[in-house]
Amino acid sequence: MNCYFCQRNIKEIDFKDTELLRKFISGLAKIRAKKRTGVCSSHQRKLAKSIKRARILGLLPFTTK
Repeated sequence: MNCYFCQRNIKEIDFKDTELLRKFISGLAKIRAKKRTGVCSSHQRKLAKSIKRARILGLLPFTTK
């Protein structure tokens, strides 16, 4: 699989873009693994950091009830 972000030439992942970030978290609000999403290693690290930042600011949930 090719990386979602490399295909679209996206260099930086914005933590405010919650619609994009929701594609990479599971139904239980866990960050999906690199193998499941097909994202390259460098973008997976940036993605995880953006998701965590969005969670701290309250844009994304930590868990579901």
